[in-house]
Amino acid sequence: MRARFLAMALLPFAASVFAFSVPAQASQPVMQSATNPLILQRADPHVFRHRDGTYYMTATVPEYDRIVLRHSPTIAGLATAKEQVIWRRHEKGEMAAHIWAPEIHFIGGKWYVYFTAGRSDDVWAIRLYVLENAAADPFTDSWTEKGQLRTGFESFSLDATTFEHRGQRYLVWTQRPLEPRDAGTDIYIARMPNPWSIEQPQVSISSPQLDWETRGFKVNEAPAVIVRNGRVFVAFSASATDANYCIGLLTANEDANLLDRKSWTKNPVPVFATSEADHQYGPGHNSFTVAEDGTTDVLVYHARNYRDIKGDPLHDPNRHTRVQRLNWKADGTPDFGEPVADGPVVLAPQ
Repeated sequence: MRARFLAMALLPFAASVFAFSVPAQASQPVMQSATNPLILQRADPHVFRHRDGTYYMTATVPEYDRIVLRHSPTIAGLATAKEQVIWRRHEKGEMAAHIWAPEIHFIGGKWYVYFTAGRSDDVWAIRLYVLENAAADPFTDSWTEKGQLRTGFESFSLDATTFEHRGQRYLVWTQRPLEPRDAGTDIYIARMPNPWSIEQPQVSISSPQLDWETRGFKVNEAPAVIVRNGRVFVAFSASATDANYCIGLLTANEDANLLDRKSWTKNPVPVFATSEADHQYGPGHNSFTVAEDGTTDVLVYHARNYRDIKGDPLHDPNRHTRVQRLNWKADGTPDFGEPVADGPVVLAPQ
């Protein structure tokens, strides 16, 4: 009887030891994949992964007249996610034409969209603008126009992005220098005292000078920032927006003064360019995100699947959003590889 009582008393303890010492059967890994093109006729794609794991995606629409937003718990799900218009161009005045390259960011508990726009009386008076939304859900409540993000001088400006490094927020953008007038567009950087303005100085860290940066037009544009392996990397797009379009790379040490042009080194050749073998032409205007595992880096970009374009490339709507895994070389620098062919693509290891 006593032995039976002791055995019954020890049952809960034995069960807990057994449960602790024998692991449950491992679940099968989930393939983190997508299919390219991810979204048709969405250029300049920006994908932001929120702290709750939700992916938010915005991009330029072919009509250049509105800002759209979609979201999904997975990258692949963005392809079929419902798209909502969160802002439309003005009928006249500023912010009335060429609505380009929106990016969505979450800063200080609020949502911000940075975008480019021209004027109704001068569609090429391209400048930077900011929207703000204080709601927890960017699909609810109204977006407030914070107005033009002034860069210190007035000239053709576009493609703003922002990042935080060591407690300091920076803006990186594209702008045409005042002199010389045929200089093309540079990549600039400045500190931000708040999400809708910069403080001086603003510094040019890259100019289109190499052959692959000046095909068709002298262009450095569309900066995208990723900080890894002790360095700050700025990817940027170069040349005309046809098959010559490609991605270059700037690198600075994470301890360097990012406002010193001398801190930045430019890769001498493009890191991502047209692939005849995979029928991908003019890949560029990228952003960076991570796969569902939270660690594997993913490259988001647009490209066409044909070379020949009739008329102005800006009027060709078929720059499609694409994604693929971003790998890393042994020296800690990003390995972009080549733009992969249309079809399924695995984004993270299984």
